[in-house]
Amino acid sequence: MKRVEKLSMKELTELRNTIRTSDYPVEIKRAQAIMHINDNNNDIVIQNMTGYSRSFASALRKRYREKGLEGIKVRPRKSKKLLSTNQRTEIQKTVAETSPKENGINANFWTTSALAEFIKQKYNVIYKSKTSYYLMFRDAKFTYHKPDKQYHDRKQDVIDKWYAEVAPLIKQEIDKQDQVVLAGDEMILTTQTTTQKVWLSTNKSVHIEASNKREKRCLYGFLNVKTGQEHSFKTDYTNSLTTCNILCKLLENYPDQKIVIVWDNASWHRSKTVRDFLEKHPEKFHLFAFPPYYPDENPQEHVWKAGRAKVTHNVFIDNIDKTTDQFVEYLNNSKFEYKFL
Repeated sequence: MKRVEKLSMKELTELRNTIRTSDYPVEIKRAQAIMHINDNNNDIVIQNMTGYSRSFASALRKRYREKGLEGIKVRPRKSKKLLSTNQRTEIQKTVAETSPKENGINANFWTTSALAEFIKQKYNVIYKSKTSYYLMFRDAKFTYHKPDKQYHDRKQDVIDKWYAEVAPLIKQEIDKQDQVVLAGDEMILTTQTTTQKVWLSTNKSVHIEASNKREKRCLYGFLNVKTGQEHSFKTDYTNSLTTCNILCKLLENYPDQKIVIVWDNASWHRSKTVRDFLEKHPEKFHLFAFPPYYPDENPQEHVWKAGRAKVTHNVFIDNIDKTTDQFVEYLNNSKFEYKFL
């Protein structure tokens, strides 16, 4: 058996690194074959370990000595485009200008599966990876998010009338210097674990412990639409008496200013108890109501979302009072800037 000139230590190190780090099995086998030739192993060993003949392994070694790693590297083939450029342009236009239903797909909104079905039906093309569909949405200037919910009983004519008649009055109140305008709302925090999507490494998962307890606390929140200052209060209930107590706390926060509150039509906002309280402070409060079943305009809703994202999402809640206190502390020590009217 003819002996061959040994590879240098630098070359051997380079080949070992290729075997250890390459993402291509073919490159690894090529490097191994070259090292078998270097060790003067017999034909059977080379064939069994790499699947290559001695002559092919020798040719690989010669190519490596002449060109270095470039001589044995795999050159990835350019993937064949399943869709032509014109077809992709047509898809972008379809997604941007029409709905799935208009294209014979049983869906109200474009999703990955709806787009895949459309492309299969029209072009007889199926992509193995969802990434291809994501890229098409990106090219169509689409972003991925959940649709907002809308109440079934929402009446658009009532909303339009509110914007025409009530919204201008609220804007006038905002422009006045001697008073504060607050957007108000209530929410409930519970010990039930809520989750939110997070970024993780591939093939990695996490688990968040869920509480067996079923406890809750109520929150009243008021956002100063001029300054972005939040006023949140923890309570056990949302009712007429509690509402009056919260209004008293607002008086303590703004003793020298008239308080304009814009909130929803909850029964405890309109009760006789609350009306009697307001009659005792005729110069201090002025109330407006949002349209029924229309939380969209209330910036306090966004404050609640910010609090949940910061404090309660992906968190095991064992002590409801401690968590609620943290929630209130975060909100009351933050500034929020949300468009209002």
